[in-house]
Amino acid sequence: NLGTGVRVQGTARIDTQGSLNTTGNSLDVALDGDGYFQVQMPDGRIGYTRAGNFARSPDGNLVTSDGYPVQPGIIIPPGITSLTIGSDGTVSAIDRGPTARNVQVVGRLKLVALDRATMVRGGDGLFRSRGGEPTADANLKVVAGALEESNVNSVGAMVEMINLARQYDLHMKVLQSADGNAQRANQLLAS
Repeated sequence: NLGTGVRVQGTARIDTQGSLNTTGNSLDVALDGDGYFQVQMPDGRIGYTRAGNFARSPDGNLVTSDGYPVQPGIIIPPGITSLTIGSDGTVSAIDRGPTARNVQVVGRLKLVALDRATMVRGGDGLFRSRGGEPTADANLKVVAGALEESNVNSVGAMVEMINLARQYDLHMKVLQSADGNAQRANQLLAS
């Protein structure tokens, strides 16, 4: 198919873990390992994300930055002065009263491993499983007060893009040279 232009052969997802950035926010959590948090999408299905910038909704639910509740649901009681999230995903509410400090476990984030072959990424950035149930992964650890940064190496991507542009220029010069040689050959044969 010469002369039909170029087309995308495919895209690839980079699944390496990004570096962790400490934020100090008690509701920011990052996963240390290859796994996902479960959230409930608006249509009721389960979605999966690595984004751990959670918040408390007006009704007390622990939700993603897009407002999707984590699954299983975690409700933060009113009057809580602070929250802690343990490395196993346990969410504890702390109420510092005038005479005592009360700690109450309010839930646990479900940390799951997905088979990459069955994952589909939606337009909303959430992953869906198109077959196979995700499994709880006890090896995953939660890092509280941190968020995972992008795993894209922008310098490496720029170097690769410059290299590809140079290869393209080289191929264009080869094609122009071959075209010029063909024109000269035609002129010699015609005379």
